[in-house]
Amino acid sequence: MHELDHYIYPHRILHWLVAGAVLLSLASGLTLGFLGFERTLELLGNTLTNLLYTSHKTLGVVILLLMTLRIITRLAFVVPDHEPPLNAFERIVSTSVHHLLYLALVAMPLIGWAATASGGFPVEFFHWYLPGLIGEHPELSEQLFMWHERLGWVILGLVVLHVAGALFHWKIKRDNVMKRMSLFD
Repeated sequence: MHELDHYIYPHRILHWLVAGAVLLSLASGLTLGFLGFERTLELLGNTLTNLLYTSHKTLGVVILLLMTLRIITRLAFVVPDHEPPLNAFERIVSTSVHHLLYLALVAMPLIGWAATASGGFPVEFFHWYLPGLIGEHPELSEQLFMWHERLGWVILGLVVLHVAGALFHWKIKRDNVMKRMSLFD
């Protein structure tokens, strides 16, 4: 495999770090969304409930930071050509899913940050408190949390499409698409 057959190594590492953070964030977000605060508190107790919320917020900030780095590496370095080239349909779907994932993975933590701050809740990153992006506004917070949840479902759908596409190229087409993002040369 030639150097231009795959993304630069830092971009590949960032891809897999984002993937892990997104999966953990979706898992914690779905848990909190389905159970709600009171039921989570009842099932897990105060300490674990707080840990779950803090972890979810921390993952959001981590995703925002990692996505910023991904965008920088994506813009700064050559994107490898597909070999063999994708057909028109595959190229349109692949480009659309990737661009929507990038957009959603930047918008999602920002909306969550604004929803948390406008709800009067602390915006946490590990054990540090970050400044709120906006002031307290309970009605706005409710709307932002609704959009945060909806965007979570969109991200889940995009992740499913992304993984399905990767599996299609790996197991059915057996082309080099999977090698482009592999951590192992």
